[in-house]
Amino acid sequence: MAEERAERLTTQQVAEQLGVKVETVYAYASRGQLSSERAPDGKGSTFDAREVAELARRGRRPAAKAVAGGPVEVRTGLTLIEDGRLYYRGRDAAELAERHGFEAAVGWFWGQGTDPGVRFPVPPAAAEALDRASAVLPAGIRLPDRLRVAVAVASATDPLRFDLREEAVRATGAGLVAGMVAALPPTAPDPGPGATLAARLWSRLAPGAPGPGAVECLDRALVLLLDHELAVSTVAARVAASARAHPYAVVSAGLGATDGPLHGAAGLPAYRMLGDVLAAGAVPVVAEHLRTGRRVPGLGHRLYPQGDPRATALLRAVRGLAGGERVVAAVEELCEVAGGRSADQPNVDLALAALAHTAGLPAEAGEVVFAVARTPGWLGHAVEEYREEELRMRARATYTGPRPQHG
Repeated sequence: MAEERAERLTTQQVAEQLGVKVETVYAYASRGQLSSERAPDGKGSTFDAREVAELARRGRRPAAKAVAGGPVEVRTGLTLIEDGRLYYRGRDAAELAERHGFEAAVGWFWGQGTDPGVRFPVPPAAAEALDRASAVLPAGIRLPDRLRVAVAVASATDPLRFDLREEAVRATGAGLVAGMVAALPPTAPDPGPGATLAARLWSRLAPGAPGPGAVECLDRALVLLLDHELAVSTVAARVAASARAHPYAVVSAGLGATDGPLHGAAGLPAYRMLGDVLAAGAVPVVAEHLRTGRRVPGLGHRLYPQGDPRATALLRAVRGLAGGERVVAAVEELCEVAGGRSADQPNVDLALAALAHTAGLPAEAGEVVFAVARTPGWLGHAVEEYREEELRMRARATYTGPRPQHG
């Protein structure tokens, strides 16, 4: 017997079921989130009731626009921070990092599962342009700045960058991440075709071939930094996506927010401070910070009063590397001298600094690892934002200037 035809809904019925306008239903269809068929009478369209129910179940109904400066509700099915733990789509991030590499973790984060994971090929057109751009950049340019240039160059080579369908954004993102890594100058032997993204990134950061467990440790860091709910760079990325900026512009917005000392670039002072601790011990370093009224970097995180689980997982891996025991011991000494409270536990910036010192990576490595890892996270949030009401992230100002003059 032929399979029974699925129930079809009219456009108005879909709008009522999802709680959106009719125009939004057509927007869903244009982005491939709903498939439509012409109604039997030729008037209007019909939609598969099962697809509509799945769309509603996954919480894709656009949130109401903010009115007169009211708060915007950001619903996300990607990341949860709860009870001192970090989860990607309901799965503990530390556990995911221990069991899987970055390719599988991104696959999970993008809703595609861990097997076989996401491939990161460099688009041929972008590869040639990135090589040319890299060749003309000054030799001393910072590695994070090379990443920003790479995003702009890759964008210019992609005439289809305004394709905002989910599968197109994912493909763009995979190529962009690969291109960002490829744009960094090589510092170690090329790992060869088929290498993981972590192995490729190692060859752009490390001074030589990796020791036992080193690439796996870097891989773990990438997974742990993939996303962190609505961090400021993610908010910047979602604001760009709400204006329907293309994926490259979304990533550029996220990168812009990481250039401040309180977010992505927070790892540099932690790296320098840990170097001082390794050279002279924790007591004089902490004493100098106290004397000058500076906060000791790399300690504490307001979302994790009992300690950053990402730092715990990464430091555990660093300890297993050659020389890692000494570096992790320095981290522990620092925490003890700083006060030994929960608020003085290492955060992920200090854990990245520990990895860099152990593996001989440059001071900028933490910022690079953060940016590369977070790019698929920003694009995952962009995909969610593309489903929402456009321009909903507009804030309203409270005017404090002089009143207009009349008469």
